[in-house]
Amino acid sequence: MPHINLLFAFLIALVPVSAVPCETALMLTIDVSNSIDSTEYRLQTDGLADALRDPEIVEAMTAGRIAIAVMQWSGADRQELSIPWTRINTTYDAAILSREARAMERAFILSDTAPAEAIYFALQQFNSVQDCERRVIDVSGDGTPNGGTNVHAARNAAEQAGVTINGIAIESMGMAITNFYRSAVITRNGFVITARTHRDYPTAIRAKILREISKIIG
Repeated sequence: MPHINLLFAFLIALVPVSAVPCETALMLTIDVSNSIDSTEYRLQTDGLADALRDPEIVEAMTAGRIAIAVMQWSGADRQELSIPWTRINTTYDAAILSREARAMERAFILSDTAPAEAIYFALQQFNSVQDCERRVIDVSGDGTPNGGTNVHAARNAAEQAGVTINGIAIESMGMAITNFYRSAVITRNGFVITARTHRDYPTAIRAKILREISKIIG
């Protein structure tokens, strides 16, 4: 019996990581348009880095074979894949991803807000993770569009491709951004979380990622 166990363990070790089923490909997007100052940018990146080290999130990521990428977006021609797709198979993978998120340099400054183009760009990135069962775009932002094309059309393109869009609406007063995300950005199977200020973003991103990758909540 010990020999059988050892043989089984050896055979499992030979299975390539890419052959292990992937449950969710999660594209995390960060708004770096003109309305985001340097402090607010750092709140986003540090909040994301902290979430990716959270023990509950790490456990869910490694159990579900999650693939995560991070992009920055602002104006119509301003999108960057800042951290390419990373398969989270171990706690070490999660720690490396967290460090990369914290060290991520801002891609754009002094630019418009074009969420439609951010969605189109994100959709193109899923070609690299076609083995993942679910594909999710996580859009965060603190403003409505002042550049780019129709957001409803981009949202519809995501739905047609079978991609879910969720959102974090960062408010300064009222619920204007949240209402815009609900009506124009998130897909019918998506959800939006409100961060009352940029300082609430770290708590919001933790709750959002956990909900997106949880087998129970889904």
